[in-house]
Amino acid sequence: MELKITDLNKTYPNGVQALKDVNLEVPLGMFGLLGPNGAGKSTLMRTIATLQEADSGQILLGDINVLYDKEKVRKLLGYLPQEFGLYPKVTAEDLLNHIATLKGITSKSERKELVDALLQKVNLHSHRKKNLGTFSGGMKQRFGIAQALIGNPKLIIVDEPTAGLDPTERNRFHNLLSEIGENTIVILSTHIVEDVSHLCSNMAIINQGQVVLKGIPTEIVGSMTDKIFKKTISKEEIDDYRSEYQVISSDLFAGNTVIHIYSETDPGNGFSSVAPDLEDVYFKTILGERSETQLI
Repeated sequence: MELKITDLNKTYPNGVQALKDVNLEVPLGMFGLLGPNGAGKSTLMRTIATLQEADSGQILLGDINVLYDKEKVRKLLGYLPQEFGLYPKVTAEDLLNHIATLKGITSKSERKELVDALLQKVNLHSHRKKNLGTFSGGMKQRFGIAQALIGNPKLIIVDEPTAGLDPTERNRFHNLLSEIGENTIVILSTHIVEDVSHLCSNMAIINQGQVVLKGIPTEIVGSMTDKIFKKTISKEEIDDYRSEYQVISSDLFAGNTVIHIYSETDPGNGFSSVAPDLEDVYFKTILGERSETQLI
């Protein structure tokens, strides 16, 4: 099964065009959707999840028309939004049981077996009797995945799932998503480049409502080999370097500024070549889009 998005557009009543002719093909496995805040990622996720209408275009999940056959899609969909509410005084076990009932699992024994299995899968079984209000941020996110897995979905959408998680919880969440993505279409919408780099076999970058880059992460990164250079400078020099070079990122290290630039040829002047990574690709792509916008 594949998700195919064709010429998708969405403009809000305030005039903001959130999606502009979006075209994507999302195969089985983990698919990363990268972009800055406000790029249109959440709009696209909500549209795929049948939570809002598009102005034009088409979305197909296999042979199902997502924009018209919403009930069919919802039976195959698991969704973990960026923000989701939980009843703080309800136990994890009880709420999963309730959600399973709402999804049409009428057999009490079947629900119990399913709930136990899901809580084991997300490593929350030992906490099943605890109220959700006592859960940490990472535990709540793992519970969110558990509820998204009810009904054996063919498509799972997770929107900014690791924002605010500590490194340990983030690592647990990565492992969980990787396992799920072996047999399911999983769309990971995020602004955290490392999440996509670690997890996804396919990806796209969206900015200002448009898909500006798509492909296989390793191939995209490989295309920038011998084109990324770094240098340590004083922070007072940063503006001068930005005026002379295509600076794509800067980081503070030991009181100095380490810059990465993009250049088709060796710039000399004390720069050293570095192996590119997905963060370099991301910043180069977003910077290029902003530069073109400013020139218009």
